[in-house]
Amino acid sequence: MNLRLVLFEWAAGRGLDARASRRLQHLAGFGAEPGGLGPGLARGFAVLAAALAGFALVMWVAANWDTFGRGGRFALAQGALAVLGLGAWAWPAARAPLGLAALFAIGALFALFGQTYQTGADPWQLFALWALLALPLCFGVRSDVVWTPWVVVAMAGVSLWASAHTGQRVWRGLDGAGTTVHLAAWAMSLLLVLAIGPAWRGRTGAGPWALRTAITLAAFGITLSALIGLFGDDVDPLYPLGLLLAGGAVWGLSQRVAFDVYALSAVVLAFDALLVCGLGRLLFDGADAEPISASLLLSVAAAGLLAVSVRWVMRVFHRLGAVR
Repeated sequence: MNLRLVLFEWAAGRGLDARASRRLQHLAGFGAEPGGLGPGLARGFAVLAAALAGFALVMWVAANWDTFGRGGRFALAQGALAVLGLGAWAWPAARAPLGLAALFAIGALFALFGQTYQTGADPWQLFALWALLALPLCFGVRSDVVWTPWVVVAMAGVSLWASAHTGQRVWRGLDGAGTTVHLAAWAMSLLLVLAIGPAWRGRTGAGPWALRTAITLAAFGITLSALIGLFGDDVDPLYPLGLLLAGGAVWGLSQRVAFDVYALSAVVLAFDALLVCGLGRLLFDGADAEPISASLLLSVAAAGLLAVSVRWVMRVFHRLGAVR
């Protein structure tokens, strides 16, 4: 609901003149600076500055990479990590942006180690170690600025782990082992979502954007796995399980205790995608399928489902009253 439009309609309905309308807008706070704008802008610029400084450091190191020996490269990476970590500990006002830069420095140090010594480790192991060793930093900083990219790193590790254990079989249909791997990846993703969620927020300090990122990435991974199960030679159990899980997530996030309009929209989109693709498999499966009629029916169904979903999400939003 747009409060400004509501006030305009209310003023017009009661015949207020221009002076009274301006007074009403002033009482509503439209002429004042939004609360928290100054500190929010300061934090945003600090995070942007940290990201740009980290990027500049990476570019400078890349430009002068050949001039550093092995010891110089590790000294530079470890020194940068130590300076950033100590700065985050000693400077509370800049803790979040320095913590973000330190998180990236941990990943850069692991990448340097893997490139220098050629350990032969799978990429998922790098991301898993990165996420594990960055946990103390995340708990220390207690900010979405650090937790949100950490979620991306952890989810990337889960995705790479699933890919490493399914190999190319994923594109030729799934066997029992492939299904088990994807189910394990689903479980890890859901555990990560629960760990970032409100129940543990008092201990983790993670905010809503870390949770939204985790839900979005988990929904994407589960939907992709379920669609792989759908479009094999035979429909794998992953598809109905994914459909059931997406439907349960839609119901859960539409309840007041867990409502978040962004997260609800993400899982509704995933649920719609699974339904439309399932209908597409049903319409086009078989030698007697009529492509033009099936395509038209699928398009109409997808558009109608999207319209109904948007209307339902907005009804839930207005019923629960606010975005968390």
